[in-house]
Amino acid sequence: MISLPATRTALVLIDLQKGITGLPLAPTPGALIVERSKELAMRFRAAGAPVILVNVAFAPDFADAVHAVVDRNFSPPGGFAPDWAELVDGLAEPTDLRVTKRQWGAFYGTDHDLQLRRRGITTIVLGGIATNLGVESTARAAHEHGYNVVLAEDVMSTFTDQMQRFACEEIFPRLGRVTTSEAIALDA
Repeated sequence: MISLPATRTALVLIDLQKGITGLPLAPTPGALIVERSKELAMRFRAAGAPVILVNVAFAPDFADAVHAVVDRNFSPPGGFAPDWAELVDGLAEPTDLRVTKRQWGAFYGTDHDLQLRRRGITTIVLGGIATNLGVESTARAAHEHGYNVVLAEDVMSTFTDQMQRFACEEIFPRLGRVTTSEAIALDA
């Protein structure tokens, strides 16, 4: 078990939105990640710890998206549906904080760090989709900002088993502590 102080810990869930959770994912389907995330979020709320829901969204003309030259752009098959950026139904509660990002990570170009610091948060528990993209980018930035990072491996998924294993076995242990959602306890 990892015991964390509820007053100094936040749950940060990355990109649990309609346009991402339905993609083919591995090792865990998006619907199961959403279910587990809802359960973990309920535990955080009950303990009085903040829940921060992060989504990725862009202006209709994509003028606010990153426009770097890359070998492989991401575009969902058939393009972006009108509700692509909306969080999945039943995830958000009125007390949750919302962060909209315009790149993989939740820190750059958002008020995420400000919201955490003003609440006295020193530890973040991370989950979401995709493990080695949005979750990993956010974990790296959190580590660089001096936060303690806990990564709930059963509350994240990506596009292949190999991507998941590499992030959880090679990258995340260097950024924080890797565990499961059930092994996280919140102390009053």
